[in-house]
Amino acid sequence: MSTQSCVFIVDDDDAVRDSLGLVMEAAGFNYQAFESAEHFLKAYCPDMPGCLLLDVNMPGMNGNELQAELIHRNIHLPIIFLTAHGDIPLTVRVIKAGAVDFLTKPIPSAVLIERIQAVLQREDQIQEQAMAEHALCDCLNSLTSREWEVLPLILEGHSNKQIARHLGISYRTIEIHRARIMKKTGVTNLMELARLCETCKLPPRPQA
Repeated sequence: MSTQSCVFIVDDDDAVRDSLGLVMEAAGFNYQAFESAEHFLKAYCPDMPGCLLLDVNMPGMNGNELQAELIHRNIHLPIIFLTAHGDIPLTVRVIKAGAVDFLTKPIPSAVLIERIQAVLQREDQIQEQAMAEHALCDCLNSLTSREWEVLPLILEGHSNKQIARHLGISYRTIEIHRARIMKKTGVTNLMELARLCETCKLPPRPQA
């Protein structure tokens, strides 16, 4: 679990917030508690990682509405809903909208901690994957303008001789460019190179 991750608690019941806060402290989680959805929205920054423990029934903006607002703002914060009353249609609705869990109060502390840990670990994995993909895309950005010309032709399956004829340069020069592309991107074969370019959304080669 990332030390920067935070569990955001949104519940209008003071006793529930205090109780959940004690559970978070005992488990070693960073947490912030809010008495309403409105207060949470004012304080939350979209780049803050973590998860949201969200009460369903609250005065003002309820849990469903907060979930919808986060989706509207393109904020992908995993939500664990908490409610005192199980409601199957509501459960289905919020899960379809992207919630990761729907728990009925009171919930044993051990179970809640286990669910939160699973969510935060998954978020860490997603963040690590995104960082790895970003690093790979930086490798593509290190290519020279000539290597950018050669790259799409390699991906199209053209041989070195064909690329050399197309660009009007020597076969040996294409060999050097191909080797440098493979070295800079850290790939070992054409399939890996194609997968990297797909991950980084390499734009198609302009038509001559």
